[in-house]
Amino acid sequence: MPRTVPMQWVVNENGLTGKVKTKTSEYHAYVPDFLMGRRFTFTGTCAADIAEAETAIRGLHSNAVVLHRTDGVARLLLRAEAQASSRIEGVVIGAHRLLHAEAARDLDTGESPDSVAEEVLANIDAMNLAMELADIERTVTVKSILRIHELMLQASDLKDHAGKLRTGQSWIGGSSYNPLAAAFVPPPPEEVPALLEDLAAFCNDTSLPAVAQAAIAHAQFETIHPFVDGNGRTGRAITHVMLRRSGLAPSWCPPVSLVLATLKDDYIKALDAFHSAAPPDSPEAAAGVDAWVSFFARACTRSVQDAALFEQRVSALQADWRERLAPVRRGSSVDLLIEALPRTVILTVNEAARILDRSFTAANAAIQELVKAKVLRQVSIGKRNRAFESHEVIAAFTQLERRLASPAGDTHVAAPVRPVPWRKK
Repeated sequence: MPRTVPMQWVVNENGLTGKVKTKTSEYHAYVPDFLMGRRFTFTGTCAADIAEAETAIRGLHSNAVVLHRTDGVARLLLRAEAQASSRIEGVVIGAHRLLHAEAARDLDTGESPDSVAEEVLANIDAMNLAMELADIERTVTVKSILRIHELMLQASDLKDHAGKLRTGQSWIGGSSYNPLAAAFVPPPPEEVPALLEDLAAFCNDTSLPAVAQAAIAHAQFETIHPFVDGNGRTGRAITHVMLRRSGLAPSWCPPVSLVLATLKDDYIKALDAFHSAAPPDSPEAAAGVDAWVSFFARACTRSVQDAALFEQRVSALQADWRERLAPVRRGSSVDLLIEALPRTVILTVNEAARILDRSFTAANAAIQELVKAKVLRQVSIGKRNRAFESHEVIAAFTQLERRLASPAGDTHVAAPVRPVPWRKK
């Protein structure tokens, strides 16, 4: 049964005489109930939201064209997801800047890294690792959670804490110095290992619908808050592990964090509803779970709708490129490069040669044809590296970000509620 634990915090204050006085103040930490063995039931409305989300995810997977023809759009969505997950934590960077930083890292230009970009790129690396773990290990373990977190924080100022469970008390909101006025205080550190083991076991259970299971696991992870930093990003990565290993989203990543970043206040409110102090089988606790799972399911449905529009946009771009370059012989270097562009939005001639498995000369000739047709544009990465970017894919990517930043899903109806790149006219 969940419980609140009274804790003591020692506060040092300066008295009138200048002497330091010590006093002890009380706060309460929340310890959630274990998930394994707990019975979850959902109201009709919540069950309908879950079913709608799962139908939407399966539908896009079944009907998608570009997602099946190439993993390019799936990778862009994963990049968007990692970028948005970082944005929820206050790490903000535009798609264009991030893509250039990623290209510079891959080219090893030797220049000073963009620290903000490096932190988001670490998030992308961690999301990629999460997907690989879902494909290879097929189970969630505490060890795999620690590996994801370690990669997530490797470029941050708190890298010394990467992959390590916290040993002190954490809290959310209020003062940066103590938890006395915090909005939420997670469990004491000694409770964390057992709670995390229980969570891992729950993640591997198959008795609940995948979306409901992912929602509950995400909320429980956020409640446990097992790390000094990076809890939100790690928790959202684990969500995708679960959706992937369940078979619901086997080849692409629905960008649910893009929606959660837009609905941040509702996101926090729904998580708070999950933190019930009532017995797990009580109507109050059930209502809190219902509220959270419904919110998460609706966010999944919204993310699928926008991913579908993005997929259609990229597919239309590729068709337009073929018209500009017509005739395009099937299997030619130009044809293969058009297929590859959504995956490698910025590339060099050497990278193109590797992707095409053709000579440098053939790859360069194909790139020049695409430059002439204004499909690619030459840019500089670092001081000496010549590269080429698909500016139209980047524009579509930006349009996706802007649309998902609008509560209405349309910036003409409702303006973005969080920082997003400007749309170039």
